[in-house]
Amino acid sequence: MTSFWTGERVRLRGVEPDDWTALMRFEADEERLGDLVQAPRSAEGHRARAKELALAGPDGDRFVLVVEAVDTGQPVGVVGSHHADARAGWFEYGISLGAEHRRRGYATEAATLLLRYMFAGRRFHKCQARVFAHNEASLSLQRRLGLVEEGRLRDQVYFAGRHHDVVMMGVLADEFARLHPAGPTVT
Repeated sequence: MTSFWTGERVRLRGVEPDDWTALMRFEADEERLGDLVQAPRSAEGHRARAKELALAGPDGDRFVLVVEAVDTGQPVGVVGSHHADARAGWFEYGISLGAEHRRRGYATEAATLLLRYMFAGRRFHKCQARVFAHNEASLSLQRRLGLVEEGRLRDQVYFAGRHHDVVMMGVLADEFARLHPAGPTVT
């Protein structure tokens, strides 16, 4: 029996308290890309955040899941729904993979599992993502998933000594389903 949350390469699961070191590495990798710029968090802060995520259930349709490699059981990233408006039918998602785990198909599969759940399981109509305009790898991922550029927030973020654009991308449920048809139903 296969879980809905398991693909060929990855399994999505809840955050465990012991995931704090992986979460710390993923955050550092995002900072090096310029995709996450914030004040440094202590090791104890990462432990507390992992414990908080492990103990918290989903907040409505907002949640964070660990992306785990099926073959090794190792956490390779995180994916989640960060904003959701069930009444209007849209949600925003994000994904972050450790630098050493990129370009292996993990992100595409993890995002596909999450979007399939939100569209088919939660009946959302639209998915949105915000991507820094300089992050070609993330823009390419979003396009593979079917997201299209819907707008651009000019000079929206400041880091590395200058302002950068944020690309607003989106995909509708029927567009996603055409590109990524669900396989056989599993329980």
